[in-house]
Amino acid sequence: MSPREAWQRYLDGRRTEITDESAATYHYRLKLFVEWCERNEIETVSELTGWVLDQYESARSGEGVAATTLHNEMETLQSFVEYLERIEAVDDGLADRVNIPDVPDDEKSRETKLAADRALPLIRHYRSNERAGSRNHALLEVAWHTGARLGGMRALDLRDFDASEQTLEFVHRPETDTPLKNKRHGERIVALRDGVAKTLRQYIQSDRWDKHDEHGRQPLFASLQGRPSTNTMRAWMYAATFPCVRGSCPHGHDPETCEFRSHTHASKCPSARSPHHVRTGSITWHQDRGVPREVTAERVNASQDVIDRYYDKATKRERMELRRRPHLEKLEIE
Repeated sequence: MSPREAWQRYLDGRRTEITDESAATYHYRLKLFVEWCERNEIETVSELTGWVLDQYESARSGEGVAATTLHNEMETLQSFVEYLERIEAVDDGLADRVNIPDVPDDEKSRETKLAADRALPLIRHYRSNERAGSRNHALLEVAWHTGARLGGMRALDLRDFDASEQTLEFVHRPETDTPLKNKRHGERIVALRDGVAKTLRQYIQSDRWDKHDEHGRQPLFASLQGRPSTNTMRAWMYAATFPCVRGSCPHGHDPETCEFRSHTHASKCPSARSPHHVRTGSITWHQDRGVPREVTAERVNASQDVIDRYYDKATKRERMELRRRPHLEKLEIE
């Protein structure tokens, strides 16, 4: 079996257990390996050895890829080789010879976050002016308050907002193109504060497109065509977090002529933030505000370990000032 044939068989077998987004990631990572094999005249997977795998790692490292990227690629390659072992296409134990380079914790996730000292004034500004209840306002406020992933936000239907109970329900609906990352385990009901629920009611009444998607469902965050693509929602979030929404541009641009304000260039604004950055900032804020770790984990649908490693971006001083100093009185001796 050629590396390309094995690659396709592996992906086909995993599509039932992973999301489309994860499948696309694995597709790309292994595509690089398969193409490298073909360039080096490795015609069958039976030719794979520890030496060959080490050569591939060295080749990728020599291309200057980031340490985290190489770590993730080799981790995926190891999973692929484990599959080849299982179907007896390669020697047992070959997967153990895949080296997964260690990455320091501070290198594993350098993601920028939307900091609370930017997010909170921005949300207050939206609430207090003519943009209150706009789509961008509602999207930002819900994302910040719930810490939801982009896919979860896109999956929300109008019916998932209970205005009387002030809740949002995240539901895994893969058969109609809105899977959640953790599938059924990602389903949850999230309670909303009064101000967030008010923003959503304003948005629904004034700025939401009354549209159905191709499956007859009514997206909560709707576009003129129905349910927006992830790229469209990402562009909306970039626009929602422009610094010029509530003040002058810190980069010296004129908002009237700035190219970043166009849909296709929104991500180029140095101060704009993606949905993932908003989620990261939100989770850090939850922790800073003293929300119990297990409550945050259920609310944002991420394990406590993942939160600690990848999302909680508080500095050492922030951890001391916001999380530990408030408990000092508990240590009083007299």
